[in-house]
Amino acid sequence: MSGLLLYVSDVSPYLSPSGHQTVAGVHQSLGSAARAFEEIGLLSGLEFLEVTRASDATDELLRCARVLVLFTIGETPWSLEQRLVIEERVTDGHLGLIGVHAATDSAYDWPAFGDLIGARFDGHPVTGDLPIHVVDANHPATAHLPNPWRFKEELYLFRELSHDARVLLGVEFGTPSEEGGVVTLPISWCIERGPLRSFYTVLGHFITAYEDGTYLQHLRGAVEWVLQNSPA
Repeated sequence: MSGLLLYVSDVSPYLSPSGHQTVAGVHQSLGSAARAFEEIGLLSGLEFLEVTRASDATDELLRCARVLVLFTIGETPWSLEQRLVIEERVTDGHLGLIGVHAATDSAYDWPAFGDLIGARFDGHPVTGDLPIHVVDANHPATAHLPNPWRFKEELYLFRELSHDARVLLGVEFGTPSEEGGVVTLPISWCIERGPLRSFYTVLGHFITAYEDGTYLQHLRGAVEWVLQNSPA
């Protein structure tokens, strides 16, 4: 093995504007995602470790990991020390960062996290069989996909999308003949800043996603891509 794939699935409460804690959404697919990333990690020559509390992702684990996969939601309680390690190692390319589904809806009290993951969650108006458009097929996570790709998922909206986010997948609304034309809502992107590599995909809410080989190849391509700049 040549490193560690660390999968964190912390489900933390939110702090409402009135100061009361509210329960974050619970995703039944967390375990299925863990098993998928375990297999993908093995195929990539990585050991796998799952932690269900951010506090269990110790500084030591974060310093030896090559890939950090987050399927988190709510005010994920990362300590200052953990944040600094993640920021440092992601920025210098030693730790590839992958966010799955609700990861953009977490760690709101960590300003740098939004910059690393690429955007902040801003609601999901509909759930259904989405017509996903492949915006960029020149990526290991998208090169195999049909276009359009029909996939059952929650449609997420985002704010504060990073200016350098390379959008890979989107959902199109409107037609060229309408006022405003076609609008593409991003649902998957990657970021490359020097040695830094991070990847995010909305997809993965439903358990059935992890029974879909096309989707699993999407995740495997993400792992392969973030590892390209990571020294063994």
